[in-house]
Amino acid sequence: MNMIDGAWYSEVYRQTVFIVLAFIFISGFIVYFFRNKNHYFIASWASIKSWLIAAPLLFGALGLPSPFPLITLTLLAIFGAKVFFQILGMYHRSWFVLICYFGIFWLAYCVHTNQIEHYNLAPMIVLGLSLLVPLIRNNFKWMIQYISLTLLAFAFMGWSFMHTGLILKWESGIYQLMYLIILTEFCDNTIFAINRYVGKTKIVDGINPKRTVEATGISIILTLILAFAMRHLLPAGAEKFWLSSGLIAAIGGGIGDLIMTVVRRDLGIRDYGAFIIGRGDFLQRMDRLIFVAPIYYYFMKYYESQL
Repeated sequence: MNMIDGAWYSEVYRQTVFIVLAFIFISGFIVYFFRNKNHYFIASWASIKSWLIAAPLLFGALGLPSPFPLITLTLLAIFGAKVFFQILGMYHRSWFVLICYFGIFWLAYCVHTNQIEHYNLAPMIVLGLSLLVPLIRNNFKWMIQYISLTLLAFAFMGWSFMHTGLILKWESGIYQLMYLIILTEFCDNTIFAINRYVGKTKIVDGINPKRTVEATGISIILTLILAFAMRHLLPAGAEKFWLSSGLIAAIGGGIGDLIMTVVRRDLGIRDYGAFIIGRGDFLQRMDRLIFVAPIYYYFMKYYESQL
């Protein structure tokens, strides 16, 4: 598959998109009739409504010729950073917001030009520019907090999330990115669906009192089954590839979800608007991928070095 032509020229990509969209539409059709039964069906229907709109748009954009998939990921990172700054209550601090945006565009340029060494310098560049803001504004009040939060926003929404772009640049990278998106969303929705019915042992009840060990374990097993079933999207079907991918999506994504929950609960914010329509805001839809993408990237680079 040639990225210059776009993934839509690949029959594998079209078939996978069709299967995923069919699954979403069928699930939505079933859940629709039970949407008023209880809170969990209401939330499930809300989540499915979001993906009925988002999934065709996302996979449609990722299937376009280069550089449109990278542009799509960059815009998602920018929007995620915007929501993160809004949640932090510092979106009005335009200097810091613009520095974070600049850092994300720099990452996109490094991805496009295959400059990984400059990519990894970006956090220091963002930190250095942020440190200049107090001097330019001739003001010291709360600046340490603003600088720290700007670097945190960039680390999450920029450096970490834009590893999706680095994955995209690989041969068959579009399939691997699709694979990760499907696995992380599947894991998120399955654990949400079964948490009410399975398990009493809390993982971190001080952060998320609804998350149980038993439901998490079942969700991991189901995610691994899906990882095995879709292993044809990986560059190799060996056990270590799909098994590692499934575990990274399930465990890494779960940890990422809990970390972002810490941020929200510390700030006293649950949602910041809705993601298109439906359950959770935009950041809740991408928080797992923020942590999954870099872990997957370096695991695969390690496996590649062993070949």
